[in-house]
Amino acid sequence: MTTASAAGPPADDYRDTPLVGIVMGSQSDLKIMAAAAEVLRQFGVPHEITLVSPHRTPYRLIEYGETARKRGMRVIIAGGGGAAHLPGMLASFTTLPVIGVPINSSTSIRGLDSVLSMLQMPAGVPVATVAIDGAANAAVLATQILALSNARLADVLEKYRTSLKDKVMRTIEELRKGGFNDE
Repeated sequence: MTTASAAGPPADDYRDTPLVGIVMGSQSDLKIMAAAAEVLRQFGVPHEITLVSPHRTPYRLIEYGETARKRGMRVIIAGGGGAAHLPGMLASFTTLPVIGVPINSSTSIRGLDSVLSMLQMPAGVPVATVAIDGAANAAVLATQILALSNARLADVLEKYRTSLKDKVMRTIEELRKGGFNDE
């Protein structure tokens, strides 16, 4: 049995300690961010999902960012719409990788403002950024980061990629036979 250090659990210790934090600034973001939780669940990656509003709960944001590593987190996925301050602000309070998910919210300009707020971070405080509403890809990227030090997750990702390839090959075969069914 391995024990956790002050830096959190060992890289290959995948018990119940959440390794990925999924955070959003508003409950309305849940419909997008739930896709990240579903992918992590399918991959068997322990995670948590919560609200951290940079404007309504700024001290919670600071605490979340500053304690994430001590609590065993390895990656944070942060979604935000509009000016999308959450990913960048979290990145300023932690050295963990932060993956930003720009959200096309009712207050955004088709999500473009959210993308720019995540991409245009100052030097030294990066936010890796996926496509608008791309929470599922954020979860895949988080898993790839974790898989650098976890053979089980590397294997899970290999199988996932093979399943994507197999799906395309089945579709090609259906097209050849003239029986393509758009499911």
